[in-house]
Amino acid sequence: MHWYEDDGFWSDFSETMFSERRRAETADVVAHSPLLEFPAHSRVLDLCCGPGLYLVPLAGRGYTVTGVDLSAEMLKRARTVCETAAPEVRLVRADMLTHVEPASYDVVLNVFTSFGYFDDPQDNFRVLTNARDSLVPGGQLLIDVMGKEVLAGWIGRPQLVELDGAYVVQRDTVLDDWTRLRTDWTLVRDGIAREASITSFVYSAAELRALFEAAGFTDVECFGGFDGEPYDQHARRLIVRGTKPRR
Repeated sequence: MHWYEDDGFWSDFSETMFSERRRAETADVVAHSPLLEFPAHSRVLDLCCGPGLYLVPLAGRGYTVTGVDLSAEMLKRARTVCETAAPEVRLVRADMLTHVEPASYDVVLNVFTSFGYFDDPQDNFRVLTNARDSLVPGGQLLIDVMGKEVLAGWIGRPQLVELDGAYVVQRDTVLDDWTRLRTDWTLVRDGIAREASITSFVYSAAELRALFEAAGFTDVECFGGFDGEPYDQHARRLIVRGTKPRR
């Protein structure tokens, strides 16, 4: 079993990754980001939607929203949120490695560093081509990751996240000449430690731009955050946007 197929991991560590504070911050991002301003009624796919932090705010902007995730546990949590706040959101359990809905969306989003999970680089590239095939001509793909340049600015010291009655220690290790990253998590609750490790590829702006272009996207741009700021020494995230050609 690969780490991302383990529902126990997502259940145990979701409070760290998807806290209520992060949910509120995400709602604010969606409400104000120029990168998430699309024509009314745009069909938006949140690929690897997790517990649905983006789904309800996107629906609130008037978009027709679909969330796709492999984790049954994450979809269960997303469904609980959407049933109350945005019952029209469609949820699908599927693997981003194989999921394609030809020419069905105006926008595909992949956020919270959910790209680069697969050990084979060609599988990660396939995620891009799947997204391209799911877009209508002129549609946009946006991917939000922790860029290699941003990561280099703070990696090297453990991170401590305090939870309600527990805490998580996160340690990051660069692998394979800065091509991959391993993150080791230790959750301590009621005196019991739960450990997990995740591995993924990490990308510079130039590397991810090149992958977009190789997958057939045009007008590829890189941003340092959802405010649309440049990807420079002040960047907090790496957001890459590309367009499927109209012909």
